[in-house]
Amino acid sequence: MFELRHQPLKTVYLLYSVVSILFVRLPFWVVSSLVPAWRPRPTWPLSRTVIVYGLQAFVSIAFSIGSFSGDDAEKSSKDADKLGFVWVEPVPAELLKGEVASIAATNKVEPVRRHGYWYGKGVGGGSHGGKAQPDEKVLYHFHGGGYIVGTTGSASPAAQTGPAMADLVGHFSPVLDRAFCMGYRISSSPPFKAANPFPAALLDALAGYRYLVETLGFKPNNIILCGDSAGGHLAFTLARYLTQESFPSLLPPGALILLSPTVDWGCTHDDDAGCSMTRNKSSDFVEHFLHSGYTARSLRGSLPAESTEKNSWLSPASLRIDTRGLYANFPPTYLMAGGAEQTLDPVKTLHNRLVADNNAESIIYLEYPDATHDFVFTTFQEPERTEASKELARWVGSLYDTK
Repeated sequence: MFELRHQPLKTVYLLYSVVSILFVRLPFWVVSSLVPAWRPRPTWPLSRTVIVYGLQAFVSIAFSIGSFSGDDAEKSSKDADKLGFVWVEPVPAELLKGEVASIAATNKVEPVRRHGYWYGKGVGGGSHGGKAQPDEKVLYHFHGGGYIVGTTGSASPAAQTGPAMADLVGHFSPVLDRAFCMGYRISSSPPFKAANPFPAALLDALAGYRYLVETLGFKPNNIILCGDSAGGHLAFTLARYLTQESFPSLLPPGALILLSPTVDWGCTHDDDAGCSMTRNKSSDFVEHFLHSGYTARSLRGSLPAESTEKNSWLSPASLRIDTRGLYANFPPTYLMAGGAEQTLDPVKTLHNRLVADNNAESIIYLEYPDATHDFVFTTFQEPERTEASKELARWVGSLYDTK
């Protein structure tokens, strides 16, 4: 892992990879997928098959050279109106409580000033980030990227969220017409500089929630928390923290959407030979994020090595912990996953745990049999992506129609 991060090996390997993909692997992928039965999923079109193979190659290259990037907030701030950029002030010390405060002290994590991006109404017109209208609803989203890469800024080369987020907001109309995406700190560990272990991202997420409630005036019940992949883990963790610590000024959100959440960084489901990590190896592209252990180490910081398996904040779906009662009083929650994704088993475990601790009718799970990881935010996966967006919009609409 990251063995080719130094020059000149990095450049040589990149050139080799580009040439081999274009002239060797790509033709092989196409020819070997001409017959539907030869594809990871016979129902997949040829295009999806080739794209997934390409993503597998891209992730492998990234974990060989360490090509991870995040957000350039200072650069984005210079074009704030076009990008919907805003600064977000850090949370005060009194909002750090319980086990999270203890872990923050161990990992020497403190609240810092961060930023976020608005999508939808007002962006580009000089009015993004305006005060909440009476009873206005808002989507509060966290991007994926394994906590080690990614941004919510649509102009960044590292952005995965932009086009899909704008599309999702469109589907959610007329319930809401804008979304806020928090630029939380991404984590790192050796062989790179160690930075931003847990709960850095959680403190940033909390700051964004406080910004929506206290600065803009959104009612907590009108905030729909949402996250994809690692962002799904972050959304879950924020919902749990708000529910568990009971801040009078920051009540829990009205709803929670978890899209392919990555909730077992300890990989405790992967001991079984029939686990989703193994059986969906050919149809997904996230194995390096989990089995390299890099995200786990980066999140763990100074905590003991076993923490990624035994700490419910890091791995809420871990099979090594008893979570009975830990996830009680959650808001209405919708979990979505793809049947072709490698992190499917932990998502199912989390669903079962939420059902056990809450009213089963308020915890919804929907699986799209042939979709890969994070399909709602990967634009090549149609019709599942559009169908899922419409289903989420229908669900959110039903929640607020009954309140």
